[in-house]
Amino acid sequence: MNRSLATSTLWILAATVVLVVALVPFDPTLSQRAQGLPGGIVAFNERITDFGTFAWMIYGSGFLVIVAYIVHRISRNETTAGRARTAWRLPLYFFLTIGATSALVHLFKLIVGRARPELFSEHGAYSLTPFAYDDLYSSFPSGHSAAVGAFFGAFSMLAPRLRPLFLIGALMIGASRVIVGAHYPSDVAAGLLLGLWTAVATAFFFAHRQWLFRFDERGWPLPKSLLAKPQ
Repeated sequence: MNRSLATSTLWILAATVVLVVALVPFDPTLSQRAQGLPGGIVAFNERITDFGTFAWMIYGSGFLVIVAYIVHRISRNETTAGRARTAWRLPLYFFLTIGATSALVHLFKLIVGRARPELFSEHGAYSLTPFAYDDLYSSFPSGHSAAVGAFFGAFSMLAPRLRPLFLIGALMIGASRVIVGAHYPSDVAAGLLLGLWTAVATAFFFAHRQWLFRFDERGWPLPKSLLAKPQ
């Protein structure tokens, strides 16, 4: 295993454990307070929480603009054939990142079987029913948070300068899952970091094949455009 990948994996794992352990004792209180926020705030979060299921024609236009920009930046020094390869490797990167995240999330949900906040009055915040095969017992980790962690994590690997914006977007969707009562804060933290880890690991996989990324002198995958030598 690449040493940088191992180091990054350990850091993200450590951050996940620390955040989850720190948040778990406060899950009931934070969850109840979040759901008790003013109606306007709750309504706004209800609208953004399922961002991925809204009308794709509205959000697809913005997505394509971002993708076109990234393709241009990454492939500006490549030949026509190189740009064609970049054009199909870019969606492949997203597909593998989000697909792997989805598989891991469903596996952890099944194994952990944590009851969702809507069952708080019956089971409390720490009820675990492994292998329940029931959506009501699939709170940990948050699937929406993992998806946006992977999605915005992939963008942050491709466009490092825009990472603060992607971080804000991921945190907003993650927080909305608590406000609408779908997850506890620790579920969201675990989901976001799981998605981020998958985006990073997939970038390492691509960098080994010199697809979209190359390793810098520290062994970290960076977009090819950032490592391209001036002409």
